[in-house]
Amino acid sequence: MKTIADGWYRGELIEKTKKSFGWILEIVLRKEDSPKFQIIPQRWVVERTFAWFESYRRLSKDLEYHADTSQTMIQLAMVKLMLNRIKK
Repeated sequence: MKTIADGWYRGELIEKTKKSFGWILEIVLRKEDSPKFQIIPQRWVVERTFAWFESYRRLSKDLEYHADTSQTMIQLAMVKLMLNRIKK
């Protein structure tokens, strides 16, 4: 499985992720010479998904006590998004 991450996640996390889960962590950086805002396609997918989560009240604030509950709420939000797309 390939996972895309921001440049902030560079370092030992790449090896830990590969060793623990067998996932490939790909770091996507923006160009340093670009002074303007620039859309980076791989990062745009992540940012768009986080924006979708903001429309769900329970995901807009981190109020869940257990991480399992947060994970379940994210899964339910994605199921709802997929069902809405199938319905159209």
